Amino acid sequence: MWKWYAILSAIFAALTAIFAKVGIRNIDSNLATAIRTCIILLITWGIVITGNSLGDIKELSKTNWLFLILSGVATGLSWLFYFKALQLGDASKVAPIDKMSVVITIFLSFIILKEPVSWKVILGGLLIAGGSLVILTDK
Repeated sequence: MWKWYAILSAIFAALTAIFAKVGIRNIDSNLATAIRTCIILLITWGIVITGNSLGDIKELSKTNWLFLILSGVATGLSWLFYFKALQLGDASKVAPIDKMSVVITIFLSFIILKEPVSWKVILGGLLIAGGSLVILTDK
């Protein structure tokens, strides 16, 4: 089941890049990120409230809070840099370079989370890295 969610994530990430590129024309990329964040905030809290998950907030530990806050900070910075890159560059170049996050995630999941890494995952990561490097060297 996780694979379907991952595929849907990729599809919506692609749409995000296209919609954002059109949406940030002639406006500040930080303003665009703030608007996008408000929409995400409304949608996600709507899902939590209608799914009756709000009561689960009492179960969060200090560790949960700390790492969710750190994740939020990292996400916010990622979005700000992503929108600025989209504003200045082509979506067809920015999005694949942004996916270097996959390679970094593979590395960090092995080092920090001690997750096993198969040769297929390593090969896939190397292919992503190679593709990103080809795009980065484009003039």
